[in-house]
Amino acid sequence: MDQFRPREDPNPVRDLQRGVEDFRALMDRFLKGRGLFFFILILFLVYLASGIYIVGPGEKGVVLMFGEVHSITDPGLRYRLPKPFMSHTVVDIAKVRRAEIGFRSDRNRTRTVPVESLMLTGDENIVDVQLFVQYLVQDPVKFLFGADAPENALKTSAEVALRGVVGENTIDHTMTEGRLEIQQKVETYLQRLLDSYNTGLKVTQARLLVVDPPAQVQEAFHDVVRAWEDRERLIKEAEGFREDVIPKARGQAQQTIREAEAYKAQRVIRAKGDAERFTTVLREYVKSPSVTRERLYLETAEQFLPGTKKYIMENGSSRVLPVLPLTPPSAAMMQSSPADQEKSTEKKGN
Repeated sequence: MDQFRPREDPNPVRDLQRGVEDFRALMDRFLKGRGLFFFILILFLVYLASGIYIVGPGEKGVVLMFGEVHSITDPGLRYRLPKPFMSHTVVDIAKVRRAEIGFRSDRNRTRTVPVESLMLTGDENIVDVQLFVQYLVQDPVKFLFGADAPENALKTSAEVALRGVVGENTIDHTMTEGRLEIQQKVETYLQRLLDSYNTGLKVTQARLLVVDPPAQVQEAFHDVVRAWEDRERLIKEAEGFREDVIPKARGQAQQTIREAEAYKAQRVIRAKGDAERFTTVLREYVKSPSVTRERLYLETAEQFLPGTKKYIMENGSSRVLPVLPLTPPSAAMMQSSPADQEKSTEKKGN
């Protein structure tokens, strides 16, 4: 008949007290003997294991002992004493960080920050400049403890360096040929500020993205820039033409000089040869004038009558008949004209 007995009303407080008493009884049975020792040992091992940490590739671990820098650890599995004796902070020194001055890029959209981008040039003109800075953590200790909020200090220092360098130059120089020079000066100036503030940061690149006048006069300044670019282009073309023409002219001049020198040497050598030959002939003429005169006469006749058959008569002989005919009949026939040959043929036929 128990099923018809009325049930007791549930009491949450009584149930909680009953659960606590059951847990206490269980712990009393466990902690008897060596149970307490093993429990304390496990807690101690867990406490010691809390000192294990991992330093990833491209990272450095800074270990502190009672709040003071103790050591810097390299990548790998590392161990330190648990807190409160030691603590650690892992710093990524390989990550390339970036800072934007004068603009902010949000995903696929870029918005201008006029408070940072508008500044005065050395000739009291307003220019809109946007600077992009890339940097690394060079010294993790200085990065953590050298300055308060070092990355914010870098942004402020970059704006200071940019305004300082732009303020030393005119707007035309800033927008045209001085752009690379200004980038280098801003990078050097910014690094010097970061070193003086002990930020532990190193600037790897400082690049000017936009260098424009205010929007109200932007088109006029762009016309000036285009005119300057056209001038530079024409200058380069003129220099290229000069570099093409001048070497050719110099080469032609050298060629003419060499030809003149060769002609000069040739004439001098020929004159010396003629003089020596005349001297030699003179010496031979002094030795035997008649023989030399005859030889000179024959050589001169050879020069003035080249390619002809010549007959030399003995001295004192004035009769030519003994040596006739001077030309053989066949040769005379070959030397006669075609009309004469026809006439002679007709005579033979008659």
